[in-house]
This record gives sequence, structure tokens and C-alpha cells, in this order.
Amino acid sequence: MEDLDGTLAPNRAPSARRPLLGMTILVVEDSRYACEALRLMCLRSGARIRRADCLSSARRHLQVYRPSAVIVDHGLPDGSGLDLIAELNAATPRVGIIMGLSGDGFAASASVAAGADGFFEKPMVGLAAFQQALLDHLPSDRQPSGPRALSDEVIEPDPVAFVDDMAHAAALLEDCGEGPMMDYLAQFLGGVAHLVEDGPLAQAASDLARRREAGGGGTREAVARIAGLVQARLHQPAAQFS
Repeated sequence: MEDLDGTLAPNRAPSARRPLLGMTILVVEDSRYACEALRLMCLRSGARIRRADCLSSARRHLQVYRPSAVIVDHGLPDGSGLDLIAELNAATPRVGIIMGLSGDGFAASASVAAGADGFFEKPMVGLAAFQQALLDHLPSDRQPSGPRALSDEVIEPDPVAFVDDMAHAAALLEDCGEGPMMDYLAQFLGGVAHLVEDGPLAQAASDLARRREAGGGGTREAVARIAGLVQARLHQPAAQFS
């Protein structure tokens, strides 16, 4: 688990500029790039953010802390985020707000069926939509008072976070072998490629996933292609691959 904020939010009422002031949001997300976008959105909104990169880390966090809201990615290295959503929904007391998160827009129904209050589709770039989705589930006494101008700010994460994701993928390529972790690698890279609109990497990840589903034929060639793309992206900004 990881605290990405560093300071507690002041004990003040939410305002038009900081409508989520006083909230602590646990983000369960394995991609550094996706988490950086959420960190910036929380920062702009006045919320504190904590991060867990897998189910086990999130569960350890929840044994110690009680966040105001939890945002759960569906695809995690040690299982499905839908399982955690169901656990959070059944827990007593229940976390105030539970949101699903996925790059697959069709996953929204699965998220709600598991018990989520709402759903975020990646890539998340609009600050106003992020704020409103959480405000919709807050009680009236936690809402900012007075009129609130909707921000049209678009969040642009630091490309260094994308390089961190590529470093993570490179480590997985060294250690994952031919087992289930290879399926996770394809899912992880496909999701990150979608976030940065990296067509070649997305295609390579999709190809690996298809080969795995078909029984593994040609997997070695697909992995070699991905390894080359990952190494290239470790040394160049993500924007060059848009």
C-alpha cells in the first residue's frame, strides 16, 4: 500500500474549488500511469489518496484504515477487482462510496452487479466528470455549498509514470514464464496502451491474449515482439507512440 498525498486534508468544509475536501480515496490500481491521473484529480479536488496495487495490499490497507471511497480496477495481478467490490459492498460498516474502474466500458454492468455505486471508464481525463461521479453519492452535508463552476480541465499524467509501467512489464517478462501471469501481462499492457493511445503496443498485447486463449501457439513470438516494444518505450516518451 502507498500514500501518494503525504499530508492530511485540512479539517474544512468542501468548497466549490475543492469539492472533495476531507475525503480519503483508496485507489486499487496496478498501473502507475492510471494512478497518477487519479492522484492529480484527487489533488485538484481536495481529496487525499492512498494506493494499493493488488488485492492483498488493498485488503491489508482496509484492515487498518477506513477510506471515504474506494476505486477498484477490475484487472489486478492477484485476481479480479470485482471480488473486492463484492466484499466491500457486503462489509459492515460499508465504505461510503465504491466505484469500479476499467478500460472496458462494457464492464460497468459487472461492476454495479458486484455492488459498486458507480463506474469509471479509463482513460479518465476530465476533472469535472470525476468530481461529479463521487459527489453524486455523497450525503447533502458533505456537498460543497453554493454554485460550482464545472472545470473543463483535462488531466495529463507525467510520462514518467508510463515508463514506470513499462519497467514493471519488463520485470514481468523476465519472470512470468508461460503460466497465468502471462495472461495478466497481456491484460496489463493492453490497458496501459489504451490509456496512452499506443496502437502498436495495444495490438501486440491483444495478439498475445488471443494466442493464449487459443492454446498458446505462437506465444513465444508474440512475447518477443512485446519485449522489443517495451524496451523501446523504456527509453522514449509515451507521446511518441500515440
